[in-house]
Amino acid sequence: MPNNRIQCQNVLTDNEYRRISEFAGRHHGSGALSPMAQFLRDTFAADLVMDQDIVAGFVRDSSNLPGRADALCRPQSERELAAIFRLCFSCGIPFTVSGGRSALTGSATAESGVVISMVKMLAPPITVDAEQKTARAPVGIILEDMRLAVIEQSKKKLYFPVDPTSRTDACVGGAIACNASGFTPGEVGAVRHWIAALDFILPNGMKIHARRGEYISENGCFIIEFSDKKCELPVPRYLRPKIKNASGPYSSPDGALDFVDLIIGSEGIFGAVTACEMRLATSPAGCLDLFFSLPAEENAVAFLDYLRNNIPGGLGQLTALEYFGTNCRKYMSHENLLFRGTNQVGIYIQEPLTDKSMDDAAVAWLERLMFANCGIDENAVIILDNDHNRKTFMEARHSMPANTLEVVQHRGTYTIMTDTVVPPENFREFLKFTHNAIRSEGLDYLAFGHFGDCHLHFTILPEKDKLVRATEVYDLIIAESARLGGVYSGEHGTGKRKRRDFLRCYGPEAVEQLRRSKAAIDPKFLLNRGNVIEYKDWNSVVRSQESEWGKTTS
Repeated sequence: MPNNRIQCQNVLTDNEYRRISEFAGRHHGSGALSPMAQFLRDTFAADLVMDQDIVAGFVRDSSNLPGRADALCRPQSERELAAIFRLCFSCGIPFTVSGGRSALTGSATAESGVVISMVKMLAPPITVDAEQKTARAPVGIILEDMRLAVIEQSKKKLYFPVDPTSRTDACVGGAIACNASGFTPGEVGAVRHWIAALDFILPNGMKIHARRGEYISENGCFIIEFSDKKCELPVPRYLRPKIKNASGPYSSPDGALDFVDLIIGSEGIFGAVTACEMRLATSPAGCLDLFFSLPAEENAVAFLDYLRNNIPGGLGQLTALEYFGTNCRKYMSHENLLFRGTNQVGIYIQEPLTDKSMDDAAVAWLERLMFANCGIDENAVIILDNDHNRKTFMEARHSMPANTLEVVQHRGTYTIMTDTVVPPENFREFLKFTHNAIRSEGLDYLAFGHFGDCHLHFTILPEKDKLVRATEVYDLIIAESARLGGVYSGEHGTGKRKRRDFLRCYGPEAVEQLRRSKAAIDPKFLLNRGNVIEYKDWNSVVRSQESEWGKTTS
C-alpha cells in the first residue's frame, strides 16, 4: 500500500556522520574548504579540487550564463556524494550539481561554493532485465551511451525511447533532472513516463529509495523520517497544464503526488538522483521516415489538425512529428534537396513498423497525405529509405543551430529562443500572435520544433540595435502562452535563466509553494541555489522553517 511516510537510509556510518558534525562545529562557510579538502581525502579518499584553472571548466552549462565556484568535487560513488553533500550542508556552503552541462537554462551553472560534477558516477553499471523490460543505470553515463548499451544487452529487442537532441552530451541524471524529452509526441516522449524507481540523496546526505507508486503524499505532504526524527515536506499544489511540460517541479492541486514525480523535472532543488530503474520499449522491426514540404504554415497546421482527428491510435504512436517552419530554409543546409519549388515549410514523420512492411506503410502514408487535402504535392514527399537520404536529412536538421549561431556571432549578439507549449485548441491563435509580435519589430527569426505537441522554438536572431526589443518581444510571447493556458518550457526547464517565466506562468503563490517545499529539506537553500525561483527573497521562509528543521532532523 502506498503511504506518505518515507524512511531515509544512512549512506555513511554513524561514526562518519558524527565526524562530519564535529568538523562542521569547527569550520563554517568558505573558510572551511581547505580543511574540508583534507578531511575528504583522509576520511573518504575523495578529492576536493580548488585549483581555479580546473574548477573554471565546470562552473557553467550551455546557457553561457556566467558561473563561479570556489572548489570542485567529482564523486565516484554514492558514498562520496553523500559525504560532500553532508559536509557542504553542515558547513553552510552552497553546492551545485552538474552533469554533462548541456542545459540551456543555467540549471547546472554554479554561482558560488562547490560545484559537484556527476560525470564519474558510473556505478552500478547498466543492467538490463529483458523479461521485465527494465534497465538499471547510473546517472553519470551519457544518455546515448545508455541507450546503445540497452540495445546491445537486449540483442536489439529493447530500447529506451526518449531521444532529446542533446542525448550525446547529456547525462542520464541531467535528463531526469529536467524531464528531458525527444521527438515522440505526448507523455511517452518524456523521461518521466519511463522512470520506475530511483535512488536519491537529500541535501543532508541521507538516502531515499523510491519506487513509483510506493510513496504518495497525503493532504499535500510527505513525512521524511530519519533514524529518530522527521520533517514534513509539503508538495507544490499549483495548477499544472496537462500538456507537454518541463516548467518547474511536478505539482498536484489535490495534494496527492508520487515522490518519483516530484523528483523528476525538479532540476536538483530537492537533491540528486544517484541511480535509476527505467522501463524499456520493445524495438520495432523498423521505421518509416518521410519528409515532405508544403506551401505555407497554414497548410502544415491544417495537416496537424487532420492527423489529430484521423490517425488511428493518436499521435503517440509516432516516434517523430517535427516541423520546419518560417525561415528554416534560409538557415538549413541541403534545403534545396528537401524542399520542393517555392514551398516554405516542411514536416518530418517517423512511424515504427510493427505489423506492416516498409512498402505498405509508405503507401498508406502517401494515401493519407493526399486525402488530407492540405496542399501536399506527391512529388514533394521524400521517403528516407536509404543511408544517403537519412544522412542528408539529419545534417540539414542539425545545421540550423550552427548556422544561426554563426549569424548572431557575426552580429555581436545571441539567439533568443522560446520553448513554449500551448493546448492544441489555442495553437493557431498563438502562432498568429507570435509571428506578428516578431515581425512587427522587423526581427530576423526562424521557427521549428515538435509539431505533435504544439511545441515550437521561435528563435530570434537580433541585430545589436534591436537586442533589447527582442527580449521584450520574448516576454510578450511568454505572457501570451500563459494566457492561452500554455507553459514557457516544453523541454529545456527553468534553471536560472527562466525564473521570471515561471513566475509569469504560475504566479507568486506557486513561487511561495516551492519556497516552502525547498525550505523543508534545505532550510539554508544551499543546494542548486537559484534554480527555478530566486534566492534573494527566501530569507523570511528560511527563518520561519530553519528553527523547525533544527528540531525535527538529524
